[in-house]
Amino acid sequence: MKIESSHISLNGLTFHAYHGVLPQERATGNDYVVDVCVKCDVSKAIYSDNVEDTLNYAGIYDIVKREMNTPSCLLEHVAGRIGCSIFEAFPQATEATVTVVKKNPPIGADCMGAEVKLHLINDKTR
Repeated sequence: MKIESSHISLNGLTFHAYHGVLPQERATGNDYVVDVCVKCDVSKAIYSDNVEDTLNYAGIYDIVKREMNTPSCLLEHVAGRIGCSIFEAFPQATEATVTVVKKNPPIGADCMGAEVKLHLINDKTR
């Protein structure tokens, strides 16, 4: 059996965090949803059944939680930090897609959220 590609994903991680350009956003915070999809080779783990042969998604969650707890002005900055931290912690990760949604953006309109999605390539694996 050959794997064409494999990913480890965490979807719908929810946080109350203090990101935003406006002082009120930094003071009261907002609700956020984060999705992370990390491309990596899990072929060894398929046979070994050993967490050391894959990306530990609990470790990915810890990274997302830490970065969400660090206030930033821009969602782009938060998503970029999450991706960089994943690549630092898991050098075997070749790509990552990080989506950060601010559920109630202060734009004066009803909407489902403001979203930033980054598809990142780990240039150390290329």
